[in-house]
Amino acid sequence: MSRYAVPIGLILFCGLAYWQTTQFDRVPPILLRGMQPADFPQLVLWLIVGLSVILLIQAWRNGPAAPKAENGSEDLAQAMSPSVWKTMGLFLVFAALAPVDLFLGLGAFALCLAALWGERRIWALMLVALISPALVFLLFDQVFEVRFPRGLLTNFWYG
Repeated sequence: MSRYAVPIGLILFCGLAYWQTTQFDRVPPILLRGMQPADFPQLVLWLIVGLSVILLIQAWRNGPAAPKAENGSEDLAQAMSPSVWKTMGLFLVFAALAPVDLFLGLGAFALCLAALWGERRIWALMLVALISPALVFLLFDQVFEVRFPRGLLTNFWYG
């Protein structure tokens, strides 16, 4: 049942959050640079809904889940592998580096995550560490016209 409850819960949450975004004030066209305040959150919510629907379809196709432990429950700490805990720990690395520069933190996070998940080719790790933050920055800066807080790397771009 939890295989269906989680995606359905996510969809319901997204519906509530979407309704909240309809309450945002609209910017007059003459002052608008890029998107309306509600546009990006709504885009992300639709993405989450789409991924949740995929989870529902997979749960439906795979049928009932295999039985867990003898007593029917499983401790959360035992259910999550060490790589999950390490991945969550990388968020602390990102949080420590983001005040210095958001994209420095994003690059370090991408590099460490790729290495943690098994990538060993140095050129691929460097590509992930450099290209991912650059694409995120260019997407938001050039397409969505969102200015980022100043940092070590963003000072070069903004001058």
